[in-house]
Order: sequence, then C-alpha cells, then structure tokens
Amino acid sequence: MKILVATEKPFAAAAVEGIKKVAQEEGHEIVLLEKYQEKQQLLDAVADVDAMIVRSDKVDKEVLDAAKNLKIVVRAGAGYDSIDTAYAKEKGVVVENTPGQNSNAVAELVFGLLVFTVRNFFNGKSGSELKGKKLGILAFGNVGRNVARIAKGFDMDIYAYDEYCPKDVIEQSGVHAVDSRDDLFKTCDVVSLHIPATPETKSSINYDVVNLMKKGGILLNTARKEVIDEEGLLKLMAEREDLKYITDIKPDADEAFKKFEGRYFSTPKKMGAQTAEANINAGIAAAKQIGAFFKDGCTKFQVNK
Repeated sequence: MKILVATEKPFAAAAVEGIKKVAQEEGHEIVLLEKYQEKQQLLDAVADVDAMIVRSDKVDKEVLDAAKNLKIVVRAGAGYDSIDTAYAKEKGVVVENTPGQNSNAVAELVFGLLVFTVRNFFNGKSGSELKGKKLGILAFGNVGRNVARIAKGFDMDIYAYDEYCPKDVIEQSGVHAVDSRDDLFKTCDVVSLHIPATPETKSSINYDVVNLMKKGGILLNTARKEVIDEEGLLKLMAEREDLKYITDIKPDADEAFKKFEGRYFSTPKKMGAQTAEANINAGIAAAKQIGAFFKDGCTKFQVNK
C-alpha cells in the first residue's frame, strides 16, 4: 500500500524515520510531501495513495475527491476538526486520530505559559506564584489529566469539569470535581481549556462565561481557536482590566487583542505538539494504526463511525 505523509508543518526527522521503518516492516511504501505551499501540491500527491498521515493539514471534500484510492486518513494528534469526517464517511474513508500521544507536550506548554504569565512576561517586575492558586481544567481527557498531574507539583488547588467524565473518576485523580462549567469559572484563578471544537463548543467560551472569573483571572487556551467567542472576549477585556488571555493559537482578532498589553499573549504558531517527543510518538502511532488497519481491519481509533 502507498502511504502519503502530508505535512505543511513537517514531523521531526526522527519521526519520519520511525514512520518509514514501521511502514517498511509492513511492506508499505511511504511518500513524503513536506512544507507544501499550494493546495494543488496536496491534490496531486493524494491522487494514487491508499492512506494518509497528516498533522494540522486540511483534508476537505476537494482533497477527498482527488484521492481516488484512499481508504484511511490518520491525524497524528488528538484534534481532527481539520478533516471533513462526515464526507470521508460518505466516501468510505476511515478517519482516525492518535489520542494521548501529544498530551504531555501540551500539558507542559500550559505551565510554560502560566509561569511566563504570572511573572509578568518576564518584564523585570514582581509577579506572583502558582502555589496555592486554584486551577480549573475544562475537559478531563488525556491532556487535562496531564495538566492535573503537573499542577500537583506546583502545589496548586486543582478543579475540573467534564460533561462526559464521571465526577468520581475526577475525584479519584486527586482533583476537585465541580458540577458545571460555570462553577469552574466562578471558582478558579486560572482556567485552562482542553475542549474540542464541536458544534456545541464553538464560541462557547464567551463574554458571560469568562465574566464569571474572579478578579485577576487568567484564561488559558491550548485547545482550539474556535471555542473562543473573540468578539465577546475582546469586549470583556476592555471592560475588565484585571483579566488575562493566554493562548498558543493566534486569534483571528490578534491585532485587536494586542492593545491589551501585559494581559494578552499568543505564540506565533500553535505550539502544543511542537516537541520532538510528541512528533515521534504521534507519527509512529499513526503509522502503526495504518499498518493494523491494512493487516487486520482494526479501526480502534476511528472517529467517523
């Protein structure tokens, strides 16, 4: 089988070698398309492949129509909103993700950003400490659980809410389970977002929700840009000079947010999975899942059933 690794933001070299090794052991051919600049390059590359491994690359209707032989797409990472999963299902194409492979990398980034924030972006002025602060984790999946694990080392008071995770599971992890998202925002000094972008969550972090935060609150988003109601958050930050918004996903309204100097920070590009370890883990997991699919028909991580 022919497997295309299509990555506008390439994997680490070690990850590519690992992917090749796994594929070759299964008798598959690997084709690389890295740092492509035009969509047509992707459309040409998918024409005769049986499988694809992507990162944040868009796999829309046009790409799926161009891929006549495609049977499976694996997103090397957790979020898969860049793939048209419904249309893939219509076409009989399996879509999978690799949950958990980037989790530690994202969780460590959360605390890199948090320390940077509470120390006033290292501007030389006196800041504050994370010890004793109340941290709220919105969604207690793989990333959320790693965030909780690291937060314990900072001696933070940890709270979480997840609509789909039982409260007793959260409590068993040594974390306070709250009854609702609103309770989380009311209770915590810092709220870290780890929700996917779905029809239910898009623009759900809005003016009213964030306004529930206590004075000096920090909202941290390493999840998805789409979950933020940017217009509402801009309005709130103009009204409340105590709030801070920190993210590794540059907002559409980045220039407007920049006027809140000392209260807003965004990395130039999404950084959550940008570690060599996460690259390697997710890439090799994707290759193994494709191998299992062609060998045994395994679709354990399918997200478009």
